[in-house]
Amino acid sequence: MSHMPPLPFVRPAAVAGRHFSTVIVGAGINGVGVFRDLSLQGVDCLIVDKGDFSAGASSAPSRMIHGGLRYLESGSFSLVAESTRERNLLLRNAPHLVQPLKTVVPLSSFFGGLMSSALKFFGRTPPQRTRGLLAVAAGLRLYDLLGRRQRVMPNHRISRVQPADRQLFRSAVRWTATFFDAWISHPEWLVLELIRDACRDEPRSVATNHCRVMGCAGKTLTLRDETTGETVCVTADTVVNASGAWLDLSTALFGGVVPRVMGTKGSHLVLNHPALRDALEGRMAYFEALDGRVCIVYPFLDRVLVGSTDIPVDDPDQIATEPAEVDYLLEVLGEVFPNLAFGHSDVVYTYVGVRPLARSDADKPGQISRDHSVVVDPPSASCEVPVVGLVGGKWTTFRALAEEATDEVLHLLGRNRTASTRQLPIGGGAGMPQGAQATQRFIERIAQDSGLSPERAQALLARYGSQALRMAQGLQVAGDVPLQHAPGYSVAEIAYLCTDTGVIHLDDLVIRRTLLAIRGLVTDASLAEVAGIAAQALGWDAERETRELHNCATALRERHGVRLASAAPGTEAAPVSPASLTIQPALSPS
Repeated sequence: MSHMPPLPFVRPAAVAGRHFSTVIVGAGINGVGVFRDLSLQGVDCLIVDKGDFSAGASSAPSRMIHGGLRYLESGSFSLVAESTRERNLLLRNAPHLVQPLKTVVPLSSFFGGLMSSALKFFGRTPPQRTRGLLAVAAGLRLYDLLGRRQRVMPNHRISRVQPADRQLFRSAVRWTATFFDAWISHPEWLVLELIRDACRDEPRSVATNHCRVMGCAGKTLTLRDETTGETVCVTADTVVNASGAWLDLSTALFGGVVPRVMGTKGSHLVLNHPALRDALEGRMAYFEALDGRVCIVYPFLDRVLVGSTDIPVDDPDQIATEPAEVDYLLEVLGEVFPNLAFGHSDVVYTYVGVRPLARSDADKPGQISRDHSVVVDPPSASCEVPVVGLVGGKWTTFRALAEEATDEVLHLLGRNRTASTRQLPIGGGAGMPQGAQATQRFIERIAQDSGLSPERAQALLARYGSQALRMAQGLQVAGDVPLQHAPGYSVAEIAYLCTDTGVIHLDDLVIRRTLLAIRGLVTDASLAEVAGIAAQALGWDAERETRELHNCATALRERHGVRLASAAPGTEAAPVSPASLTIQPALSPS
């Protein structure tokens, strides 16, 4: 048997008493980006998160990888240039998860929005006015120009509305503008791949979830295992605060400067609406509602994703998609696509995240800059290590922000950069076949080497990229028996996800390690089936399994609008017992 590298996912007890060059607080996409970049430089890092990996805003984006076309109106040219460059790099470095997205903008007027755009550019608040052809054409020409570096997609074009689109959009639409951005199928998986890549490059680096930083005294950080309640201590030379919308709360623990951030929540709907999905023909519709708010709708796997709202919030831990937000987004769909009917029964999943924006006095949430910055709090009376803070940032630009933060940490450690992440493939993006013919040959190879069907091989390739070959071989050995109630996954695949990807709770598995929840495929029966597999893989007793099942079902019902049976009367969620988990080694794609 070949030697397998140690798993990067550990419990806090495994790091008790250890010293790290850097401790990163917050395992969302920005924190994990820093973790990967620092580890690539040979810096030993610990990354912790009070919840699951990417469980905050990083698991709740519009799943777009985009340059930010609308940021041009506020004059954020450098942000758009950076965003379009990073979009193009992600298309190259993670082609298994990030793919081009053809986008259509319905246009009803010729001159509309010219004065509004000019007023926004000069920092004024204009009256709401739908943008017309000239304003959009000018914006798209500049968008193409700023995104020319590393470009792999066509430039925009504008044409008269086609007959099929005349039936799709409202009757006032006369032209459509078409351009390309990108989308990501499973952002939570990319986060896990970055963690794996980091620990491959620097085996001393480790990651732990459901672990809260309680404070800092001198160079000692106290951590609490949120599963067992156990506290442990580690020491560090530097700290990176990548806690997003929770930045100010975390900064206060280290005696740093607050406030620096503010949050706005973005709610999204996932619809089971075949008519709309087919009519979109693989494109995203990018449009303004009648109230001037920008909205998007595009085919997401076998569903349709709709977003989003932009509402200021004070407490990022107390958010949910409100009924009024669902009503608003459904109403907007009815405005834009008047020949189709939309109702609450079409909604199979909702999700919401808090955007970590730099504090601003802008009149409206949409006017707040989406740019990012890196700040440093020097050692204080309570905390004797410098704290590097990540302010703002968005999914598309995580690599660039991580690069900036890494350079700052390296400077504090007195070390030099030795490698760049710019051209570095991520996880299963390394060795991905290029083009349809090469992809088909790779699928056939997976099927031939593993004995799995070509259809199953194709599904694994879409999830795991080039790692699908090793995955398929391991699944075949384990017996790739489909789940009875969700046959797109197998028993062995679910067991692998449990033991090899840092799963602690059932919702980690159902909501973030798989696409079952967001695709609206979770039923009472499938949830119970998956819970049974998780219990066996992770050594849960019957009481723990019941508790996990109840807590996950409650989260799906109350936070994500999933229609599951209500809990039995008198049944209440309880904290997980402090029983230790037995993690058995299973399949590994690395």
